[in-house]
Amino acid sequence: MLEISTRKVAQVALMARELGRAEGELRAFIERLGEDEQAELTAIMWIGRGSFEAEELQEAIETARIEATTPTVEYLIGTPHLADNLEAGLDALGIAVGDVEGDVIGR
Repeated sequence: MLEISTRKVAQVALMARELGRAEGELRAFIERLGEDEQAELTAIMWIGRGSFEAEELQEAIETARIEATTPTVEYLIGTPHLADNLEAGLDALGIAVGDVEGDVIGR
């Protein structure tokens, strides 16, 4: 279904919550993702924001690829409520966010 791992999405969400402290780390992390992973990350955020429904995941991914006119890292970091939207997107896709985030931070 998704090329990007749930763990990576959760890691981006956690770093986005600490943007003032972890912006450099977040930028580097997103920049290291492949183009497909970046498009999927954007699509998950859009689903969480309500721009697309979970059933429209593939359409959202294709739209993210086509409309990528600015670097993904700039677009995502400039998006209000990035962490909340990523978490809501995962939830809409049926992925338990709390379990994944707990694993990422070692809970």
